[in-house]
Order: sequence, then structure tokens, then C-alpha cells
Amino acid sequence: MSPSTAEPAAVRRHDEAAAARAWRPTRRRVTDGLLAALAPIAACSLALGGLTTWVTSGNAGSPARITVRDGRVFLPYGDVRDTAAFFRIGNSGGADDRLLKVTSSAVGGDLALSRHRMIGETAASAETVDSARVPAGGALAMSPFGLDVTLRAEPEWQEGTYVPFTLHFERAGRIEVQAVVIRPGGSG
Repeated sequence: MSPSTAEPAAVRRHDEAAAARAWRPTRRRVTDGLLAALAPIAACSLALGGLTTWVTSGNAGSPARITVRDGRVFLPYGDVRDTAAFFRIGNSGGADDRLLKVTSSAVGGDLALSRHRMIGETAASAETVDSARVPAGGALAMSPFGLDVTLRAEPEWQEGTYVPFTLHFERAGRIEVQAVVIRPGGSG
């Protein structure tokens, strides 16, 4: 055999050996490959479905939109100056917010967020809370039987007096409102 004919035969044997070692699709290899691809595809499909639902419902990127209305302060009886203020807080946004504190330039002393619980039919207990949740698309209605702002009334307040308050929220920031002084049980 001449050197020129031996070389193509050697190359041919090398190609045949490489072809024998080459990857060949078998039923098991194809099944394993499809199963390995199925988990990430399912996870992506689930995430895409959830995001689509969230966007379609109008909540994507929608911040908390806080409104405060119906501010009321109870006029205390007799010589007692401790009283409470109440507000209706709405959140038309797509994210929860938190009422962190309430301040007022017209009130001497500290103001505190308090939660009242009835004990029996004639007594209640109050505990100070650090904050109150205002749910997305929901409301927080303060009342004498739930959350309120405890404060010390000024002696010159009368029924119909307006008192300025600033409500401080985690996301919405500061919102300034007026609350009218009313007698407990009044409709103010």
C-alpha cells in the first residue's frame, strides 16, 4: 500500500471510531432530557401566570394611596382631660401601609395609638400599639371599641372646635388633617 492510499484509510477508521463514540439519541436519553427541562419550564410558567394575574388585577406597581377623613375628637367630661381621636383611613392602592404615629401642634403632651378591648359589658382595657396596618384596597376605621389616638384635651376646646393632626405613614408619609371636637355619642 502506498502512503497516499494508507492515509485516507487511517482517516476513515478514525472517523468510524469517532462516529461509534458519538452521542446517539436513545429513548432513555431523550426521556431524561425532557424531564430535566420540565422543572424549569413549569416554574417559569407558574411565575408568569402569577405575575399576569397580579398585573391584570391592577396591582402591579400600585403604591399605597391613603385618604383620611371623618376626624373626630371626643370632648371630655368634667375635670378629666384624657380623651381620644378617631379617623377613617382608606387605602385604594395595591400595597399595604402602616400608620406609625399621630402628632398635633395643638395638643400638649404625648399622643399614642391605643387599642381598646372590652372586658365584660362595662369595662375596657387599653394597650399602646406601635403601628396599625392599613390593608391594600381596604380601610382602617378607628373607634372607641378598637384603635384610637389617646391624647390630653386642651381646656379651651369646645364642641365644634377643629384640631389639626398629622398622621405619619410608613409608605404614604405625612398626611395633615383636621378633626372636629364632638360630644361622645354625637354625630359630628
